[in-house]
Amino acid sequence: QVQLVESGGGLVQTGGSLRLSCAASGRTFNSYTMGWFRQAPGKEREFVAAISWSGRTTYADSVKGRFTASRDNAKFTVYLQMNSLKPEDTAVYYCAVEESGLWIPGLKQYDYWGQGTQVTVSS
Repeated sequence: QVQLVESGGGLVQTGGSLRLSCAASGRTFNSYTMGWFRQAPGKEREFVAAISWSGRTTYADSVKGRFTASRDNAKFTVYLQMNSLKPEDTAVYYCAVEESGLWIPGLKQYDYWGQGTQVTVSS
């Protein structure tokens, strides 16, 4: 069982920045693929970014160049640095774990999910 706790969400103006954190339990964190997803009201959950056990990253086109995923394996934590935020980035953001280290997992291949953190970008 892996537990994930997200933090760092909040209200920010257009063009602002936020850094989300996701702290994970689990003895083999270093081998996990970690993902970030978001879900806006009335919309399906969508992929934002993923980071492999080695630090390889991939991003949705909508956030490429603005968001950066990173991880600190010593702290069992992954981060999502979000810059140049837009109102359309408003959503609940979730982190997720894919335990086998698969690259690049689909949404349904993630094994555990956090509770989510709200990000609201005002215009």
